[in-house]
Amino acid sequence: MPPLQQVETRAASDKMEPRSGPADSILTDYALAAHPAPGYRALGKLGDPMSLADKTLFVTGASRGIGLAIALRAARDGANVAVAAKTVKPDPRLPGTIFTAADEIEKAGGKALPLPCDIRDEQSVEKAVADTVARFGGIDILVNNSSAISLTGTLATPMKRYDLMHQINARGTFLVSQKCVPHLAKAGNPHVLNLSPPLDFDVKWFAGHPAYTLAKYSMSIYAWAMAAEFKDKGIAFNCLWPRTGIATAAIANVLGGEEGMKRCRKPEIMADAAYSIFNRPAKNCTGNFFIDDEVLAEEGITDLDKYAYAPGTPLMPDFFVPAPGARTVVGRS
Repeated sequence: MPPLQQVETRAASDKMEPRSGPADSILTDYALAAHPAPGYRALGKLGDPMSLADKTLFVTGASRGIGLAIALRAARDGANVAVAAKTVKPDPRLPGTIFTAADEIEKAGGKALPLPCDIRDEQSVEKAVADTVARFGGIDILVNNSSAISLTGTLATPMKRYDLMHQINARGTFLVSQKCVPHLAKAGNPHVLNLSPPLDFDVKWFAGHPAYTLAKYSMSIYAWAMAAEFKDKGIAFNCLWPRTGIATAAIANVLGGEEGMKRCRKPEIMADAAYSIFNRPAKNCTGNFFIDDEVLAEEGITDLDKYAYAPGTPLMPDFFVPAPGARTVVGRS
């Protein structure tokens, strides 16, 4: 991956609140589109030699947001998608259910299996995985997308919220990975993608919300560890994280409302980056902490205007993106 440059990271205490005036210059042109690098394939463009036709994806939290966007991108190739999520009935605060997501996937050209699944519950996960294998014959790709967030300090974090974040982000990711690995080991080009950040251990990412950061970093640590553990089986384990905020329910409901949404990119940028990763040879593409625009730049794609939620509005950087030359980052030279 090309090195990060010219991007100032945000202090944890900023809580992703929009900056105004000259401070917006922290997002330079480079920050919004990484420098192009040699294409991963000779053709070097998304969509040329790539396809997920007939591949089976197991996507947690796929009823909305980034999980749904990844599912829809795969569906356009004719992929099979297991929509593993909790939302069965419509919630006025959260658009989408496993059934509406399945309808969208089918309309996009894929085959969908809506699965009520609580990734905190071992039996629920085992059943969802078994139902997926029974329906589609196996699992080629796992996307660990489900996550819980609470940007609160130590004294302001109820233990119920602490437990929720660690049960979903850490334990849930471990559990789903554990149950899918035996099936992934039989696939032709198996990938696991955790939607979690680079492991930057600068204390500023912990000081403002230690419980959330530790829970989120657990997802990255598991990918890092399992990449080594299952390398001989040819299963790729990688992480993918956005450089900027992504317009999801978390932004709308927790981090910034509609004004925050305007400073974000659409989930499709993460979907296109994930699509590129899934089409790379698993044996040669594992143990990486990917940033979305860097992945696209590796494919020769640097015009990212189409991903803007509100074109022309300055974008806000996401948490956890390492500062240039950071010495606290795991897995980057």
